[in-house]
Amino acid sequence: MRQLIIIGSGPAGYTAAIYAARANMNPLVIASSVEAGGELMKTTEVENFPGFPEGIQGPELMSKMLAQAEKFGTDVIYDDVVKLELDGEVKRVHLGNGDVVEALAVIFATGSAYRKLGIEDEARLSGLGVSWCATCDGFFFRQKTIAVVGGGDSAMEEATFLTKFADKVYVVHRKDTLRASKTMQDRAFANPKIEFLWNKEVKHIYGDQLVTGVGLVDTQDGSETTIDLSGLFVAIGADPRTHLVHGQLDLNPDGTIAVHGRSSRTNIPGVFAAGDVIDPTYRQAVTAAASGTVAALDAEHYIAALPTDKLALAAV
Repeated sequence: MRQLIIIGSGPAGYTAAIYAARANMNPLVIASSVEAGGELMKTTEVENFPGFPEGIQGPELMSKMLAQAEKFGTDVIYDDVVKLELDGEVKRVHLGNGDVVEALAVIFATGSAYRKLGIEDEARLSGLGVSWCATCDGFFFRQKTIAVVGGGDSAMEEATFLTKFADKVYVVHRKDTLRASKTMQDRAFANPKIEFLWNKEVKHIYGDQLVTGVGLVDTQDGSETTIDLSGLFVAIGADPRTHLVHGQLDLNPDGTIAVHGRSSRTNIPGVFAAGDVIDPTYRQAVTAAASGTVAALDAEHYIAALPTDKLALAAV
């Protein structure tokens, strides 16, 4: 049995692992079997993470975090958690391969999942022109006309990145102003390949085997238009991945995990949460990393306060 299991391998999970490993807690990180490294694995240049004045690619940043965690003794399993038993002094984590791993404490840092438009044919045409990852799929749209849906930083980053490949990139936004930071807005506005379609929502995605166009509805007058496209990139935000803890951990109205004050403590002793699963507002790599630090320190204090006979159960 471990002292600590960390579920999630984004900035919060890896940072928690770095701190926990340096505290001789022998942490085990359970990373996804297919999405290890979190959303930054699908991000291009990261310019605002401290310590990298020239910027760094998202996958490279996550690789460095993983290497740092492993350097201090973190173990990593590339599998998926299918069930959690969090009540009681021993926490049990069920894996997709059938194994069950146990620990005295758990840090839940599973991040968030891309939000879908929820319209007909979105799922059917996923991978056939509909995408949520410009880094993954941009290459396939060389000299094409495509669209990005959204108005935040992610949408502006996606649109700007996609101009490296596409001849034309529409940005479809349901309002007439953006949520994105001024820097990201200015960069998108200055790009001659980007055209903004204001007060528009995507209501239909057309195409048989591949995306051929979308149907738009004007949010002000209800008029409908159609534009020809080869690809549609959805960048309208994300939802916290909390399905594994429903019915066990208290959640906030926005779906994030409720924690006590500025701590990472949940309603169950020995269970801590960090990163996007507790943050509906900032959702930055650096704030997730800081949150992972808090969780590791909280877990360290929790374990240190356990009776000696309980601590002896965990492998050191």
